[in-house]
Amino acid sequence: MAETAVLRAFRFALDATPAQEEGFLRHAGAARWAFNHALGMKVAAHRQWQREVMALIDGGVPEDQARKTVKVPVPTRPTIRKHLNRIKGDSRSPDLPEGAQGPQRPCPWFHEVSTYAFQSAFEDADRAWGNWQASLSGRRAGRKVGYPRFKKKGRSKDSFRICHDAKKPTIRPDGYRRLRIPALGSVRLHDTAKPLARLMDRGAIVKSVTVSRSGARWYASVLVSVLQNIPERPTRRQRQAGTVGVDFGVKTLAALSAPVTLPNLGTVTMVPNPRHLASDTRRLTKAQRALSRTTKGSARRRKAARRVGIVHHRIAERRATYLHTLTKQLATGYAVVAVESLNVAGMTSSARGTVEEPGSKVRQKSGLNRSILDASPAEMRRQLDYKTRWNGSQLAVCDRWFPSSRTCSDCGLQKPRLTLAERVFTCGQCGLVIDRDLNAARNIATHAVLVPHGTAAPGSGEATNARGAATRPATPRGGRQAALKREDTGPPRPVPPQRSDPLTLLTLDVPDQQTAKRP
Repeated sequence: MAETAVLRAFRFALDATPAQEEGFLRHAGAARWAFNHALGMKVAAHRQWQREVMALIDGGVPEDQARKTVKVPVPTRPTIRKHLNRIKGDSRSPDLPEGAQGPQRPCPWFHEVSTYAFQSAFEDADRAWGNWQASLSGRRAGRKVGYPRFKKKGRSKDSFRICHDAKKPTIRPDGYRRLRIPALGSVRLHDTAKPLARLMDRGAIVKSVTVSRSGARWYASVLVSVLQNIPERPTRRQRQAGTVGVDFGVKTLAALSAPVTLPNLGTVTMVPNPRHLASDTRRLTKAQRALSRTTKGSARRRKAARRVGIVHHRIAERRATYLHTLTKQLATGYAVVAVESLNVAGMTSSARGTVEEPGSKVRQKSGLNRSILDASPAEMRRQLDYKTRWNGSQLAVCDRWFPSSRTCSDCGLQKPRLTLAERVFTCGQCGLVIDRDLNAARNIATHAVLVPHGTAAPGSGEATNARGAATRPATPRGGRQAALKREDTGPPRPVPPQRSDPLTLLTLDVPDQQTAKRP
């Protein structure tokens, strides 16, 4: 085993007091205001660049030359921080004398929150701006990233991140049932922090803590840098188990070519799909119907929205628990985990079509899309990517265009057609009769190719984003991802270039700069 520094996150549910929850809201509002302030300065610089380029173009300068001539630097975190320090107010200072006139200074309440909430928000704004530019210029793989948007209270998630000096740590467990957070004090945990405390006793370093609200509960996610023993090869038990092929689906969450033992289910090869969204559909529909009958801006509407958020949070937590249990058993139980490269974004695209060519069975397709997204195949793939790396196993990926369901796993005969209604695969050559999903899992285990650790991320040759999509092809409805068949026997479809230009002037839809208000 080789000791490698890895980043691990420990997520704790908080049992905060009302005063501490008020402090959480104050910090989340400050982080939201800081993000909007930083983004506003970037948008202002970008608009200035646009105006100067347009002035040169109107003066007869060629557009390409005008773009290269005008240089307007976009302020980054250090510049924004220094500028805010010069102009910010201070509510602790005495008021101006009566009759005195002066500009209203922003965020006079800055001393009430941790300064790291501001710094982290500035970093987030830099990252959002950089992601947009990298996406437009083609340096960022995956789907197109839109122009950064301002965060609005009530719509954006309440969250803030606090860092500290690792040499003088102020973020640390306070016993096993409390967590000390700068400017917020010691907060009681709903569960135990014993694993985190023991890691810190062995030399782990806390990097930051992110406090966020999901549903009606606050959570603290502690990011820790720890020296972890990463196995260089599978264990004897994993080598004896060999390879397992995983066919993601909707009828069953996953069909496995080899059995796996799961809590409360025993040893299974067909992992049942719990359909968490469908099981809470009645409760969610009732909460959303009550929300739709309220008046915007009212206290009753806020309460109804909170009830909707609680239901969504319940669904998300149950889904995450189920997926983590399955992926851990696969990563620790086998030497190789073989999966299929799926284009989930294309599989879940709408079937509504265009005005000229309207689609058919739109409602049925939307229901299928919900079921696919509820199963979360892309999230399972993401978890398997890093869990196999941590547990000495390897991840193998089967080509997206390989007809795994139509190929006999015994003799290799490929059927010309297999409808979705045919749930049993029958081979006309060797006489094999098997469930179609199990047959696909066996084919995936046989034909998948090992992916070197660290190359299955976006931008690699194996896949260009977490969903396995190549790029974002243009369609008549504004560039949404086209649906791709999973088992197309023909060559991959040509991918047109992205319709994006990092320096677009006339077609760029930039929201008006808004004056960020105090949260």
